[in-house]
Amino acid sequence: MSPDARRARPAPDQPPAFADARSKRAKVRAAGMDPDYWYPVAYESELPRGKTLATRFWGHPIVVYRGTDGSLHALADRCAHRQLKLSGGEVNGCHLTCTYHGWTYDGDGKVVHYAHDLFGRAQPEVKVPSYPVTSRHGLIWVFPGNPEQAGTRAIPGIPELSGDRPWARLDASYTWRAHHSMIIDNVSDFTHAYLHRRFRPFWDAKLTRLELIDDRVELSYDTFIGAGRFNCFIDRRKVDTTSIELAFDYPYQRSDTAGSIKSWCFVLPLDRRTTRTFFIFYFDMLKIPGTRRSLPRRLMPLFMRVAGALAIWPLLREDGAAVESEQLGYEIHHTAPIVELNPAVGLFQDLTIRKWEEFLDRDRARTRPSSIAAADGRIPPHR
Repeated sequence: MSPDARRARPAPDQPPAFADARSKRAKVRAAGMDPDYWYPVAYESELPRGKTLATRFWGHPIVVYRGTDGSLHALADRCAHRQLKLSGGEVNGCHLTCTYHGWTYDGDGKVVHYAHDLFGRAQPEVKVPSYPVTSRHGLIWVFPGNPEQAGTRAIPGIPELSGDRPWARLDASYTWRAHHSMIIDNVSDFTHAYLHRRFRPFWDAKLTRLELIDDRVELSYDTFIGAGRFNCFIDRRKVDTTSIELAFDYPYQRSDTAGSIKSWCFVLPLDRRTTRTFFIFYFDMLKIPGTRRSLPRRLMPLFMRVAGALAIWPLLREDGAAVESEQLGYEIHHTAPIVELNPAVGLFQDLTIRKWEEFLDRDRARTRPSSIAAADGRIPPHR
C-alpha cells in the first residue's frame, strides 16, 4: 500500500465518516440533519435589540443579530475580508459591522460600507451567505439550507400556547456533548425508566404501536406517566396517564398524554458531537397539591416553575448525563457490537440515515455543492 493510501485511511481509533460507515450504528452516528428545515437556535430573550448571537449548524458558524428596530438577520459568521467572526462586531441600525476594518454588512450579507480607503478602486461587490430567520413560540429559528425551500417548510404549530386560554408552559434547553441521533433515541425510547428511578416520570412501558409514515415515526406505549415528584400536580381523575403517544416527525419530536400533557423536543446539531436541545412542555390542567381542586390558570406559570425545579429539570439532567456518556462510549468502543432491543430505535435511525442520504443526493445534483454536505468528516477526539 502506498504512503498516500495509508494516509487516506481513517484513523483506527476514531469512528468512521458517513461515507465510510458500514453498519447502521456507524452511519446514524455520523449522519447530519437535513438543513432544508427550520431549526431553533436560541430563545428570543437571548437576543436583545442591537446585539449579536453566535451559533452553529453542523459545524458551520452562523451569527444572528437583532437590529435596533427589532428585525432579525442571520449571516455566515465570518467577515469576507480576514474571516473574523461577525458575531464579535457591532450592530448599527439593521447593519452589522466587523470590528477589525469596519466592513459593514446588511441583512442580506452584502457589504454596504468600507471604513477605510479603497486605494482608488471602485467599491467592490462583496457578500457572505445569509439565511432566512424568523421567530415563533418564543424561539428564534434559522433555515440553514437552500433559502428557496424555506417557504415550503413549516415550523410546527402549537395552538395550545395561544388564544384566550393558553396552556401552562415550561421550557428547558441544554447543550449536550452528544450526537443528535442519541437524543432522539433517548426522548422516544421509554425502556430507560431505570435511569429515572428517583423521579419515575414513566415506568413499566410496553410498546403497543410502531409505524413509519413518510418522514414520521409514530409510536405508542402503555405506561404509567408522571409519578414520583410530579404526581402531586396531576389530577388522575381527569387525565388518563396510562399511555403516551410519541412521534419523531423529522426533524422534530413530540409527545401527547391523553390530549392534556404534551411536549416538543427540537434539536440543533451544532456539530458532529454537540447538540443544543430545546424542550417545550405544556399542560392543559394541573391540580393544587394535596387537594382535588384544579389550579387557577393565573397561578399555573408559577407552579410550572416549581414542577420544573422539582421534577422535570432534574430528570432532563439525568438524560443529558446519559447521552453524553453514550457519546464518549461510542467514540471509544465504536467497533464493538451492540444489542438494541427496542424496534422503535431502529426506525428512528433508519429515518435519520435516509433523510441525510436524500440531502446528500440533492446536494450532489447542484452545480455548487454546499459546505454543509462537505462537512461529512470525522468526529473530533473527546476533550
